[in-house]
Amino acid sequence: MPSRLYHLQVNVGSPGTALPFYRDLFRYLEWRSIHDEGGVAAFSDGGVNIWLIPTEASFGGRGFHRKGTGLNHLAFRVDGREEVDRFRERFMAPRGLAPLYDTPREFPEYTPGYYAVFFEDPDRIKLEVVHVPPRAR
Repeated sequence: MPSRLYHLQVNVGSPGTALPFYRDLFRYLEWRSIHDEGGVAAFSDGGVNIWLIPTEASFGGRGFHRKGTGLNHLAFRVDGREEVDRFRERFMAPRGLAPLYDTPREFPEYTPGYYAVFFEDPDRIKLEVVHVPPRAR
């Protein structure tokens, strides 16, 4: 049965910090807001929706760790290397977001031309903006 990804839900620990961060991020990446009320926000690229839901108090305080079971990171693909660099300069730098792993840089071990910047959201969830060139046929 053919299928495609419909949505992801990310539980955020601090909606007062995380939701403004994600509103800015998705606005910059040109995703549209499809829901934003009651402390819940959702954004769409026209195919995939990402929902941001506050973590219930009874589940708070454990802290996120991307090496644990569950979400490791979210990656957003862009059309060119220059867009990765521009994202670093225009989105990350003004917000004081530190790049991880000495990025942006190439990761040839993933695929030739893979060029990415990694960073963390306010809850320390790892995010990536990446350019992957089309494969030669």
